[in-house]
Formats: sequence, structure tokens, C-alpha cells
Amino acid sequence: MSNRPIIGITMGDACGIGPEIIVKALAHKEIYDACRPVIIGDAKIIKKVLPIVESGLKINQVNEPEEATFKYGTIDVIDMNLLPDELPFGQVSAEAGNAAYEYLAKSVELAKEKRIHSICTAPLNKEALHKGGHLYPGHTEILAKLTDTEDFSMMLTTPNLRVIHLTTHVGLIKAIESITPERTYKVVKLAHETLSNAGMDNPRIAVCGINPHAGENGLFGNGEEEEKLSPGIQQAKEEGINVTGPLPADTLFFRAGRGDFDMVVACYHDQGHAPIKVMGIEEGVNITVGLKGGIVRTSVDHGTAFDIAGKNIAEEKSMIAAIRSAYELAPK
Repeated sequence: MSNRPIIGITMGDACGIGPEIIVKALAHKEIYDACRPVIIGDAKIIKKVLPIVESGLKINQVNEPEEATFKYGTIDVIDMNLLPDELPFGQVSAEAGNAAYEYLAKSVELAKEKRIHSICTAPLNKEALHKGGHLYPGHTEILAKLTDTEDFSMMLTTPNLRVIHLTTHVGLIKAIESITPERTYKVVKLAHETLSNAGMDNPRIAVCGINPHAGENGLFGNGEEEEKLSPGIQQAKEEGINVTGPLPADTLFFRAGRGDFDMVVACYHDQGHAPIKVMGIEEGVNITVGLKGGIVRTSVDHGTAFDIAGKNIAEEKSMIAAIRSAYELAPK
């Protein structure tokens, strides 16, 4: 029995670049050296993509992960057979939106049963998803619903930096209002558990301040650090978690990038996203942590790119990075 984790790669929206970047990524042998990848999607779409990207890989069409060969040179596809033979690239399709949802639902089912060890998702299209009858903002909310999870967080990574967020897609004023000591504690604990489950011993976590210079002892702001962050940090410390902060965000990301910390807790969207995208947008990975059952989900940090789909233009760097994060964070 191989100890390489099985990574379920969902095909995403078939009208976008997902199928292309998956095929291109699976042409890299180092992926098979580190894990056992299997696509969850439609085999007919993968077959259509092979000549477009000038790939000599073969397809092994299966019904379950146990039937996969996991051999370099052959792409294993759990064929859900949901799409028509003729599906144009670059167009919003209700059928493709529904299929993207069903691929994800299948991956969650397999992860719950421990038949795959992590989920890696190619991008879906929100308009197509809604036209297909699934009214969710995106992957994260679907995953939370399918796993009955309330406390989760977005984590972003590049090769030299990991960031987890207290808040994400809300305005800045609302973001600050919604930060509480309980939320701070829960996200610090999620960060600790995620890295610990992946095999990291005593991960070092640092929390950004909300205000410039982390408030500088009350000089900036209205005491948000002391009110919203410090109690949660202290609670985590009392449980033995190696956490520091609040620290000035303007220097913290530099320190984390050089290796002083294993994870940074960002207070709001741009505080965490901007450093990640400056330091490595081409290899950025979006990760959902805190899902019930210890399920890890990683994703490329870009969209479906309908304008270049089916043209052999899309690069696979972010997909390779997402697969790498999926096997690195797979529970050990």
C-alpha cells in the first residue's frame, strides 16, 4: 500500500480553463512521485482537451478511486458523465455549472469516507453555477454546507508565505466590527490544527494588528487590538499554541517570508491578500480550512478565464501549486 495521499481533483467548469490546466499539471512526474491524483469530472472533456494541449497522456476511465492506477503517463478519471458531447469553451452553461457542483459533491462524499485524502478544485463559474440551480457564492460556501461546517477560514499560500484570515469578503468597516476575541481564538486554533495535522511540530503563528503599528499602545485606533485580538491570542497561548501578536502588519509579512513564522493571521481581506499576490501570484493557492472531518480543500487562485479557454494558453503553475498544497496538508 502506497503512503502517498490520494488527491481528488475536481474538474470545475468544463467551459473554462480547468480541464486544460489539470491535464498540463498531470504531465509533471513530480506530482506522481508525491501523491496519487485522480480527476473527478467527465472523461469526454478530458479526452477533448488532450489534443488541444498537445498531450500524449492516456486516460483511464474509472467509477471509483480504488480502480485508479495512479501511474505517471495515465490520467485516472472518475467519470460522472454529466455533460453533452458538444460543449463549447468560453460560454456560460447551466449544464456545466450543475456538473461543477456535482463533481464537488462527489469529492466531499469520497473525502468523508476517507477514500481520498484531500480535495483540489479547478475553478467554477458563479454565473453558470447559479444557472445550474446552485445558489452559492462559490466553492467555500458549498463545502461548508456539504460538511455541515460553521467555523472555517480562508488560507492563502505561496512558496514562502501562509496567511489565514479572520474576515474576507466584507467591507473594511464591517470586517473590523465583526472581529471578536472568540473569532480570533478560533482562527488561531484552526491555523495550529491545520499545520499540526499536516505533520508540522509546534507551528509558529503570528497575528497582525488591525491598526497601523498594531495600535502602538493606543496611539492609533480605539483600542481594537486590546479589545478584539489580545484576549483570543491569550486564550490560545493558555492552550499551548505557539502564537505571537498583535504585531505590526507592515513588517510581519516580511518576517514571515524570511521564515520567522509558519502562518500569519490577517484581520481583513486586503491585509492578507496583497502580500500573497505580491510574493507569488502565479503560485498562489486558496485553501479552505476548518471543514468538519478534517477535510482539506485547496484551489487555484484564479478563475475560469473563459476568454482563453480551449486555446492552450492557460498556464498550470497555480494548479501544480494547489495539488502540492493538497498533499502537503493532507492529514498525516
